[in-house]
Amino acid sequence: MLPLLKRHEIQVLLSVAIPLDAIAERTGVSVATIKRIRDEAPVEHVDDRAEHRKRGIGRPSKAAPFADDVRAWLEEEPDLPTQELLRRALEKGYGGGKSAFYSLVASARPARTAPVVRFEGLPGESSQHDFGHVDVRFVDGTKKRVHFFASRLKYSRFVAVTLVPNERVETLVRTLVKHFREFGGVPLLAVFDRPRTIVTKSGPGREVEQFNTTFAEVMLELGVGAEMCAPRSGNQKGSVEQLVKWVKSSFFKWRMFADERDLEAQLAAWVRQVNFETPNRATAEIPEARRQQELPRLRPVRLTPETLAMRVPVFVGPTAEVMFEGRAYSMPPQAANVPGTAFVYEDRLRIVAGRHEVEHARGKPGDPPASLPEHRADKLAAVHGARARLYEKREQLLRLGPDALALLTALTHRAPTRSAEHVERLYALYEEHDDDAMRAAISRAVARGTLTISAVGEALSSSDRAKDERELDRTREAQPRAPRAHVAKKRTPRAERKRGAR
Repeated sequence: MLPLLKRHEIQVLLSVAIPLDAIAERTGVSVATIKRIRDEAPVEHVDDRAEHRKRGIGRPSKAAPFADDVRAWLEEEPDLPTQELLRRALEKGYGGGKSAFYSLVASARPARTAPVVRFEGLPGESSQHDFGHVDVRFVDGTKKRVHFFASRLKYSRFVAVTLVPNERVETLVRTLVKHFREFGGVPLLAVFDRPRTIVTKSGPGREVEQFNTTFAEVMLELGVGAEMCAPRSGNQKGSVEQLVKWVKSSFFKWRMFADERDLEAQLAAWVRQVNFETPNRATAEIPEARRQQELPRLRPVRLTPETLAMRVPVFVGPTAEVMFEGRAYSMPPQAANVPGTAFVYEDRLRIVAGRHEVEHARGKPGDPPASLPEHRADKLAAVHGARARLYEKREQLLRLGPDALALLTALTHRAPTRSAEHVERLYALYEEHDDDAMRAAISRAVARGTLTISAVGEALSSSDRAKDERELDRTREAQPRAPRAHVAKKRTPRAERKRGAR
């Protein structure tokens, strides 16, 4: 079965009335299959496994057990005819049909070298995208490996290059959306150099058996067809690979950078220069001029990097928390042991589990647990018994981080009989302030070496006063200033005498 994202690509091409023969040549799919896909309903999801189960597909091939034998025979004699391979397999007990065996041989036979065929894109037809990395040396002698994501409209050669922290799928899709917005729209197809980030299971040739789910969902939402280059096929993916090589040789190779901020500034200036000032060597035109011709063929971008939400399946644990990227996010106690979905934005998480929906600011991996006051209160109310409630309060305080552990340890060992009182007093302060303020106040007290609850209270009060002063300053700045009234300067008697003399 064709992957659902490949079916979506064909539907995108059909939607703009591209001839069936042209679609078949581009996608490697037969005209008969394209006609069948034309009559199907639009693709609404990208879960290939679910579709396999729905259609009852998955019978193992009878030729599969002979794959090792075929590879061994071809390794000894690469030009061995397929009929001779079939004869040998029949002698070893193969009982399947010719078609299944021929497909196995086609996937196992080494690819023949084909001449490079150069092709030019049409306006709005396709764009090329790829990750790259390079080791840069700064002026102070330090080295750092820098990752970047490069995109280019095939027709106009308009490029976008962004420095990225890694080469993960979230980074890819968010930067891809950012680049589409810089292009001014989305083309029909986006071409990739088959990165493992988005291809989780490859098939023979250019076929992809399974795409990364996050990538597939974003491409479906954007309405863009995804096209993968075949592995080890320079005549197909040369232009995509050349994009990364061009960025390295034209920008990174000859430049020196003071620091990372200088690197970003020089990169932005270089991208603007090649797009708006320098004629492209292949077209002899400035890319921006050709992009203006291409704009009518580009379609609106439905997403922004800020509104793009990745869907991640999650599970609310017995402690009413969801673990994501190594950090715990609180949920209502009633949501415990319920599966859900996390909608992951750049700066926040929206977690839906059953009838419960919670939004948290997104933290970094390894950050202290994120909790909301209402969740802490509900969890405390669900605990029965004074001793259990005390331990729950202490546990919530300890989750503020290692400084909270140091403070409570010092208080307990200093006055063991008053440990319950210390927990109650500290938790009372916690109820009046959010996690960040409480964590900062405890850290300030620990840093000063004053491990007392009074020191934490003073730090919180100082923080509140500073916050109030900042709010007052912003309010004053926002108020319009009244024009100053003109006040006539009163003349002195001496000035009056001089005026009379004149």
